Amino acid sequence: KRTRMGIQIAHFPIRRSLDDYDFDLQPSLDRRLIRELETGTFIAHAENILLPGPPGVGKTHLAIGLGRKSIERGASCLFVSATALVGQLMRAEAEGRLEERLLHFSKPKLLIVDELGYLPFERRAAHLMFQLVNRRYERGSLMITSNQPVGAWGEVFGDTILATAILDRLLHHSHIITIKGESYRLREKRRAGIVPAPVPAATT
Repeated sequence: KRTRMGIQIAHFPIRRSLDDYDFDLQPSLDRRLIRELETGTFIAHAENILLPGPPGVGKTHLAIGLGRKSIERGASCLFVSATALVGQLMRAEAEGRLEERLLHFSKPKLLIVDELGYLPFERRAAHLMFQLVNRRYERGSLMITSNQPVGAWGEVFGDTILATAILDRLLHHSHIITIKGESYRLREKRRAGIVPAPVPAATT
């Protein structure tokens, strides 16, 4: 009952678990590291997880799977997309409720922020993101999925100095899991003949 309630509170957008994650299609993943993260020790140490990689390679699936495992082990978890997160913070600031929203996103032992980098942040939104990351620094774990490599986050936040300050706190105690490969969705379309297979590069 506690686990069911925790999963409901987490607001996962889809039902996913590590049991149905196809690791064979992502050979670049360190299976030993994933098994270690399943134990939840990273949450006990307030460590962060960054999941960069191209669209469709299973970042969100992996994040939800690890989030469910953390709930099963007794930790609180909240899932939110990056755009929804900054939208809520900016709206709360405009309404004089910023402290309340920052507290809301600071409470869970694990906060999963999905799809960072799909849309660039306005400067004010980037500052609000920094406030949240700073609040959670060494107090709670952050798991962030992104289609952008960490080195490109200066463009995502529209401010290299601010991005450096955010990354300084995120990377201090962290695990970076870079997922490579082709999109699951495109692979299925190719199998069905809907999308043509990529043309091999010409050799000279």
